[in-house]
Amino acid sequence: MSVNRLNMEGILLFEHPFARVPYENLRKAFRTSQKHIERELGAVAGKREDFDGAYDALDTLKTLEGMIARVESLKAKLNTLHTTTTAPTEYVLKQRLEHLAKLDGCSMRTDPAFEAWAATRLDRWLVDWALRTGRFDTARQIATEKGIESLCDVELFTDVRRIEEALARHSCAEALAWCTENKVALRKAKSSLEFELRLQEYIELCRAGRPFDAIAYARKHLRAWQDTHGDQIQRACALLCFSASTICKPYKRLYDASRWQTLIASFRSAVYELHGLPPLPLLSYAVHSGLSSLKVPACGGHESANVDCPVCDKTALGGLAHEVPSSHQVNSTIVCRISGKVMDGDNGPMAFPASGMVYSREALEEMAARNNGEVTCPRTGERVQFSELRKVFIS
Repeated sequence: MSVNRLNMEGILLFEHPFARVPYENLRKAFRTSQKHIERELGAVAGKREDFDGAYDALDTLKTLEGMIARVESLKAKLNTLHTTTTAPTEYVLKQRLEHLAKLDGCSMRTDPAFEAWAATRLDRWLVDWALRTGRFDTARQIATEKGIESLCDVELFTDVRRIEEALARHSCAEALAWCTENKVALRKAKSSLEFELRLQEYIELCRAGRPFDAIAYARKHLRAWQDTHGDQIQRACALLCFSASTICKPYKRLYDASRWQTLIASFRSAVYELHGLPPLPLLSYAVHSGLSSLKVPACGGHESANVDCPVCDKTALGGLAHEVPSSHQVNSTIVCRISGKVMDGDNGPMAFPASGMVYSREALEEMAARNNGEVTCPRTGERVQFSELRKVFIS
């Protein structure tokens, strides 16, 4: 198989979150519309009973006017929802599917169409990396300059940032509102994020010295989690007997301010799971995959390091390469330590007679031309005439 042939399955594996995010947003808009329809039409259906109690035409007219008003209100809500959410999300989903459809006519990496698509993909990954690392101005600038706003999740991460900043200010209101909007999806995922947020609000009431408010809050919001989080609720109830300055470890941990950072991490994890996003930027996965394909056992040693190998380069990507496994190489590729070029039939390997060190013929010829036919091994310092070198044949 040609190395330039596209692995379409591997490419599309990276693109799953790309199409999942607008799809989830569209599902959320559909559920919101469905709730409005069920509530309003249910109320309209209930008005039919008023006809049975209507004794004259005036009562009947008032009932009809009330039903018409509710239907018109429903229409206005659905129109607003379509304009602000459904239509923009459908446009984004269409743009992303059209972007993926450009791969249909590509079979080789050298195809101009694929090269253009891959360049756009790199821009998308850069925006994704900037958004995940808090560089929102950079992300927006790249997306605007490249014209890929509909291909990036700027709005999603902007909303995530807003809620995370609220949690950093020790406010759970925004995160709880998000949990309410996504209650069905969180329940299916068996997420305990809402419980953790409710528990934190209860802890803050205890910290503020408001035991009666804390008890009322626990009865209203924590009782529903008794079956799944009974032990945590019991420990939280005992927190009423301890102040924020307690040295008792189980309750000191509940009062610990680091719980807010844990909540931020839990919230982001829930967002990623809901939208099918990986925990790391896609750019990181791509870099790790590339390093893994280049990494061989020889990359670990100082003597076998190659100046042109990103895995061997300790100042840049070498640190990331330690986290990935070595690739399985069926056929080895021999690279010259001097020139960095691959040694093959046209540029065969040459060995020094004493040390046996091997370098490419072209690199040694250039060295001999500069030194009156003499070549020097850069690793051992062995000096010989070029004519004394031995050819190496690879089998």
